[in-house]
Amino acid sequence: MRKQTSTNALNEKNIIDTCGMAVALQVIGGRWKPAILCRLADSTMRYSELKKSIEGISERMLVAQLRELEREGIVRRVVYPEVPPRVEYEITQLGRTMRPMLNAMAEWGRMHRTLNEQRSAEQLAEV
Repeated sequence: MRKQTSTNALNEKNIIDTCGMAVALQVIGGRWKPAILCRLADSTMRYSELKKSIEGISERMLVAQLRELEREGIVRRVVYPEVPPRVEYEITQLGRTMRPMLNAMAEWGRMHRTLNEQRSAEQLAEV
């Protein structure tokens, strides 16, 4: 845990206070949140389904990322009082407002990946 008065913490707070894009990236940033949001974008999923659909994510990390998204109001956790207990996750109304932004980011990411692949192929051809 870093000190709230450190230069790094103060700089981060200043950026978040003045830049909406920084806030959005803080909410959805990281390695696993985009994968979680991508899977929940179109359907509600049980925890076990979500875990199986994201290759390489540990249970600890999935729980932590889901809790962060839940705390931000992006994802809702629904617990059904059954035996055994059933837990489902779904995108909230606020989370659905992110869809155009996420779609634009996905499109840009695909375009960028394609350009990088072409650039790499061209560099290999030059050798």
